[in-house]
Amino acid sequence: MNSDILVQLLQKGFRVTLGATASLIEILQDPQKREENLTKLRLDLTQLTEEWAEKGLVTEQEARSFVDTVLSQRGGQASATATPPSSTTATPEVQGELHELTEQIAAIRMELEKLRDKDS
Repeated sequence: MNSDILVQLLQKGFRVTLGATASLIEILQDPQKREENLTKLRLDLTQLTEEWAEKGLVTEQEARSFVDTVLSQRGGQASATATPPSSTTATPEVQGELHELTEQIAAIRMELEKLRDKDS
């Protein structure tokens, strides 16, 4: 398998997962979105995967922009105060949230596989 194809496949998988997670968060936060997304789950899985990939791409771009903004602001502050940057290790709270999100993504993947097997 060509390495470019593998990278694109992994990137699309990441974006689909990110988009599915964003949809899950919308479902939990907004009852109207909940009904829309539950209706979409009944649609063709390929179409839904493409929608999640698009949503994941937008979310990824927004996250990158946010991180770039925070880092540029932090870089400006660090140069102004001439203090060394703090360590980049995550706090236990952040690690717990990351673990919880990872478990949610795994559950979503399992559900998608079940739906895919059910459609076959």
